[in-house]
Amino acid sequence: MLNSAALQRSSWVVGNWKMNGGLSDNEALLSGLLGLLEDHAGGSVAQCAVAVPAPYLFQSMVRLSGHSVGWGSQDVSAETSGAFTGEFSVAMLQDFEAQFSIVGHSERRARHAETDAVVAAKAVALADAGLVPLICVGESIQVRDSGQAVESVCLQVRHVAQALHAKALLSHAVFAYEPIWAIGTGRSAAPEQAQEMHAAIRRTLSEINAQAAAQIRLLYGGSVKAATAAALAAQPDIDGALVGGASLEAKEFFEIACAMSGE
Repeated sequence: MLNSAALQRSSWVVGNWKMNGGLSDNEALLSGLLGLLEDHAGGSVAQCAVAVPAPYLFQSMVRLSGHSVGWGSQDVSAETSGAFTGEFSVAMLQDFEAQFSIVGHSERRARHAETDAVVAAKAVALADAGLVPLICVGESIQVRDSGQAVESVCLQVRHVAQALHAKALLSHAVFAYEPIWAIGTGRSAAPEQAQEMHAAIRRTLSEINAQAAAQIRLLYGGSVKAATAAALAAQPDIDGALVGGASLEAKEFFEIACAMSGE
């Protein structure tokens, strides 16, 4: 049974395409998803969005404008402009009417050495411009096995949340808990494990701003499938999902969104 605060938070399911896609493949995927949603009109389904590779933001804007599926980026720079080769700014995302961007994904943290301070700066830049920062946090299998998972994840949350709170922007944020050991491995945290971490994240947010903490959506990511989505959605502090590989299949992604609707 969802608690009263959870009932006030609408479910959100975001597909992270990662470095996948092509013009024709994207058209087929988006057309398939929109078709399924249209056929299901009036039924229960979570709010959907896709985080696409930057070269496909224009295609997403053209294809999804006027529909219920949102679109955004997988990363962004905290800088506004200048000599930052290969980077793109929040203003550039706005040119393509993006509504959000993922920041702090574990792959960015590991492969590009992004620190909590960098993630916080990106989140502030997005929220300050009116876009939603979708902030990823998570732990490795080594950290989990050491018994430090909750402490490690909540420290990541606190760094970003405090930076947003200092600018009165915390309520703009969405956090996604992604256990690194479950990303692309086929393994998924048990619903009870995920709920334990989500509850700890919300407690951490409450220590900074209790009102915002009650409103902020917390998503679960890590090999989410349609078969596991309903059990995750039943947890009181899980408000949706950040979906990786399964978001590249229109039917699977649609079924996850239906299961995550909370009804």
